Amino acid sequence: MDEHDPKEQNISSGSGPPSKKSNLTLQQAIEFGEYDPKYLENFAEWHTLSAHIQWQLIRKALDIRQRQLITQYAELNNVLDYSKKPQIQTAIKNMEKQLINLAQDKEKLYIEYSSRM
Repeated sequence: MDEHDPKEQNISSGSGPPSKKSNLTLQQAIEFGEYDPKYLENFAEWHTLSAHIQWQLIRKALDIRQRQLITQYAELNNVLDYSKKPQIQTAIKNMEKQLINLAQDKEKLYIEYSSRM
């Protein structure tokens, strides 16, 4: 298969640095719900911002990510006839885990950034 085939590409949650070819900006990353400071610090602009502004951007991204996850969770719960689609239950459980992880990350970030300001 072609190495650029979408089926073969690894899709991550933004754990790696942005690609050097990427035209993604810091603001776009925030709007997509990327809240991990380790990822955001790969943007040169991130280092010019005060801790307060960094925290506000992280909070915005956390809120966006939570809305995305809740929307996806609702879409899965609206599927008709689970008996014909048992994989939906697995997807719902995965969404629940992601929501729990997001809440834990949010708590950790509150603690981390409250000590910086």
